[in-house]
Amino acid sequence: MREAMFWTVEEGDKVRCDLCRFHCRIADGHRGRCRVRENRGGVLYSLNYGLAVASHVDPIEKKPLFHFYPGSRSYSVATVGCNFRCLHCQNASISQLDSPKARIVGEVLSPQAIVDQALASDCRNIAYTYTEPTIFYEYAYDTACLAREAGLANLFVSNGYIAEEPLRHLATVLDAANIDLKGFSNDFYRKVCGAELEPVLESLRLYRKLGIWLEVTTLLIPGYNDDEAQVQGAAEFIANELGVETPWHVTAFYPTYRLTDAPPTPVSTLLKAQQIGQRAGLRYVYVGNVASDGGENTLCHQCGKTVIARSGFDVVDNRLRQGGCPDCGTLVPGVGMDGSV
Repeated sequence: MREAMFWTVEEGDKVRCDLCRFHCRIADGHRGRCRVRENRGGVLYSLNYGLAVASHVDPIEKKPLFHFYPGSRSYSVATVGCNFRCLHCQNASISQLDSPKARIVGEVLSPQAIVDQALASDCRNIAYTYTEPTIFYEYAYDTACLAREAGLANLFVSNGYIAEEPLRHLATVLDAANIDLKGFSNDFYRKVCGAELEPVLESLRLYRKLGIWLEVTTLLIPGYNDDEAQVQGAAEFIANELGVETPWHVTAFYPTYRLTDAPPTPVSTLLKAQQIGQRAGLRYVYVGNVASDGGENTLCHQCGKTVIARSGFDVVDNRLRQGGCPDCGTLVPGVGMDGSV
């Protein structure tokens, strides 16, 4: 247990948590909606500090991040808890605590131990992922500071609901992020995720402004967020406000958790979304979670030649030369695209 960051005392016995954009007001003895931050006697505590519920070595492409040290290994860590209530959560067993007073479980793993294990596993970066990293902010931040000192990069895989001040603070040690843009209507966000759309858009704009390398993922669910209006809206937002060089991953849904009435996403839906993204001006639109013919390859936006070929999460051929296309010399945006370590 560790005293939390980003909170203020309110009238009576309440505190206000300002870590995420829900800004929970929490009475003494109660927790916020993430269920891992608790008011004890007028002090807000993080209950999951140093308790890793998952720690694995993954390819960076699994995050997915395709323009951030492609082909590198990422030490990935998470605690229990989440501030969203997504009906289709793929990691519900660790993210969705079953009660407001659920026991906080996890393996004791210090920030220094995470960094040591990442170095020993020949990882290039540390990913705060699987659940929502915002809700283990203090743990992630302390680890990220040590990682930066050790020459490792840091990245968030997040729902994008972090508040402005914590994100600005984190930006000093955060190198990249993949943010879920889960849909492009407030109705979808409310009904399926228990959140709002605009706060996510505000965070995405701030990530870009702060200079953090950014990629965006949208999981398309048949009948929920795969209509042309939402796909077009997401594509235009990314192109116009984040930049046409921002990679967009459109990925397939499979029935899970509390959303089992929708079928798996057809490949045709993903390919249509890819075309919509490309028409909106996006240079790098990737198709994921399905077997597709080249949908995960990086193509030179100038000459159209394949510069990075992938099979699933594996890079099978990286033709980049000094960060550019070997055929026409056009640079491919990203971090570590020149093969640097």
